Amino acid sequence: MATSTKKEQRREARERLHAERQAQARRAKVRGRLLVGGSVAAVLALAIGAGVFAAHSSDAADDDGAAAKPFVRPAHTTGKDGIVVPYGDPDAQHVLTIWLDPRCPFCAGVEQGLGATIKEQADAGAYRVEYRFATFLDKSLGGGKGSKRALNALGAAVDESPEKFMEYVQVLFKNHPEKETDDKFGSTATLLELADQVPGLRTPAFNQAVKELTYMPWVEKVGRAFYDEGVNGTPAVFIDGKKITVNSGKGIESITPDAFRRLIADNRKR
Repeated sequence: MATSTKKEQRREARERLHAERQAQARRAKVRGRLLVGGSVAAVLALAIGAGVFAAHSSDAADDDGAAAKPFVRPAHTTGKDGIVVPYGDPDAQHVLTIWLDPRCPFCAGVEQGLGATIKEQADAGAYRVEYRFATFLDKSLGGGKGSKRALNALGAAVDESPEKFMEYVQVLFKNHPEKETDDKFGSTATLLELADQVPGLRTPAFNQAVKELTYMPWVEKVGRAFYDEGVNGTPAVFIDGKKITVNSGKGIESITPDAFRRLIADNRKR
């Protein structure tokens, strides 16, 4: 009887060890596949907890020398240090705020599905758009430079004009890598090549800013505001300060343009 009990105890111990190893493997798999946006924002918060803020505190360690560069604010930006990129009539009654991380696939889904509609409505005066950006995926995905370097290039684009910025945003997200772990935008050559799709964007000033990472200190300030303002995931979209859900829940796809228009109409301040 005693022998049987010991065997059972050893078997149970082996089963517990096996179960724990499986659980650890599942947790590691989740951490390796974290995506930010829609329904997975809660997973991100659970899996990395204060990791987002840890990334904030250590961003300067992987900033392409931002600390050594002079701060240059792109033209046509607003807010303290130019951390907001506006588009549309500055006197528009309503404001659509969009938070994006350049490496976020859910952000790509929003821009691919709704970017043209957002621009169309802003051009018609329905609201002005205020683009805000995060860069934490470089750190949260285990390293990389794509979030920050793409944002530096977007800074160079808005310095040219808000219209060229809007076109370049859509080009970047249209050509977004399929996997968020693909640091495609970490290549300045790729960012310049994609800029060829925006007529007139490739000026000498734009090329120099992308190659020399001129706006990287600005990128640091823009990315820091994501933490300072308590945004917990991307994409995050607000109309007149009220958060709305623009991901469909089907992969990275956005809701339809018609559904988006209804959301705007139903949630604007009267």
